[in-house]
Amino acid sequence: MTNQKIKECIDACLACMMACNHCATECLKEDNVKMMAKCIQSDMECAALCRSAAELMSLGSNYSKVLCKICADACNTCADECEKHAEMGMEHCKECAEACRRCAEACEQIAKAA
Repeated sequence: MTNQKIKECIDACLACMMACNHCATECLKEDNVKMMAKCIQSDMECAALCRSAAELMSLGSNYSKVLCKICADACNTCADECEKHAEMGMEHCKECAEACRRCAEACEQIAKAA
């Protein structure tokens, strides 16, 4: 795995973390917060995993591949949930879903690297 691919994945993870944090914050401002509970939970979990994956990759950890696989799964789950709300016009969910898909793709590349 090249240093460039790792840097790209770290950047994608950090961008996703920020998008998820923003999405969760905006979801908390919605009129029906209870309806957004699953989205908020997914956002928070995804952000935590993205932050951890980026940190481990920056350390050159042997656990990076394993965590990147988990992170990709969390990103895809979060994107699935956010896309439901994006269809209802929630722009923050649309942006989060897009960041999650980009991060999932980057993390999957790291997880599959020999």
